[in-house]
Amino acid sequence: MKPQWDVILVGAGLANGLIAWRLHQRQPHLKVLLLEAGPQAGGNHTWSFHEQDLTPEQLAWISPLVAHRWQGYDVRFPARERTLPGGYLTITSDHFAHQLRQKLHAALRCNVSVIRVAPDEVALDNGERLTARAVIDGRGPLLDDHIACGYQAFIGQQWRLSAPHGLERPILMDATVDQQQGYRFVYTLPLSPDTLLIEDTYYTDHPEINQAQARANIHAYAAAQGWRLESLQREERGCLPITLAGNPRAFWRSKAGQPCSGLRAGLFHATTGYSLPQSAQLADLLAWQTDFSHPSLYALIASHAQKQWRRQRFFRLLNRMLFLAGRPEQRWRVMARFYGLSDGLIARFYAGRLTPADMARLLSGKPPVPVGEAMLAILKQPLRQRGR
Repeated sequence: MKPQWDVILVGAGLANGLIAWRLHQRQPHLKVLLLEAGPQAGGNHTWSFHEQDLTPEQLAWISPLVAHRWQGYDVRFPARERTLPGGYLTITSDHFAHQLRQKLHAALRCNVSVIRVAPDEVALDNGERLTARAVIDGRGPLLDDHIACGYQAFIGQQWRLSAPHGLERPILMDATVDQQQGYRFVYTLPLSPDTLLIEDTYYTDHPEINQAQARANIHAYAAAQGWRLESLQREERGCLPITLAGNPRAFWRSKAGQPCSGLRAGLFHATTGYSLPQSAQLADLLAWQTDFSHPSLYALIASHAQKQWRRQRFFRLLNRMLFLAGRPEQRWRVMARFYGLSDGLIARFYAGRLTPADMARLLSGKPPVPVGEAMLAILKQPLRQRGR
């Protein structure tokens, strides 16, 4: 029996949304269906990236999805404050959902409950069975014993203020705050002259954070900055994996031929957790394909993801130094030292394109953590693995 669809994308988050968007641009003849469990594509999220993270071509096709742009951003640490150059851009879930709906129309189905996903079919709770040449599962992270992680966990609140805040650009990290559960910083996006997204963020060993404490921290931070919070517009929560070590071949073998995307495919920056650049790369890769059979897409995506894993080996080394060397409340010193380096190196770090000279520079000089513990962290492979 002929499949009903060429590609079914399960989960209308960032990765699958970008795939659907790019396939519609490059191959509009394809029958693509995007399924979402929630009331709209994108859920309740904010995705940001640096302009240099993408190629000019990627910036061009993704541009209609961008809701906010700024020039430069600030970081704050004890004894160091700095403004860094470069464009910083944000996609909001509401704008993302609107643009996808305008582009895809009936090919985007929300409020759909999926009970089973296979490489070539999807079963819904209403008894409906949907078939495709390939099904791509993009329903968020599903890490297992083959991947060892720390976490970047956060609560963000979008507030309208009673008066303008005065910020010209985002504050990506303000680590002058009390460190509490490890490396903690506050991330702030000025969305309008009187609207801010304020996120209380932790690099932590465990995915759970004290939500009540995080909300109280946001209020305290706003008060310390002189911002008067008037009305809460929305709240988002997130927990991003920060990879320390792993066995990517076993990770993909465990998927038993199921094509995946985004965090579910392990496609994100190992240290920052940013996933948009790698999601754009995957969308571009798929947009040029001619064979959309599920064995072909599985092999393509698995090969691409394992290549990205190899490219990020150095970032995982840095992550082990951050998480496994020294005391958690002193982790901010690692980041403070990093932000004392050159603008170009920092931009290449975020883009995942470090040169050998950059890597040598990052490891040179006096380390911000004890030397012995740093060496143990570099050598340690914190992974409980199943059969290979």
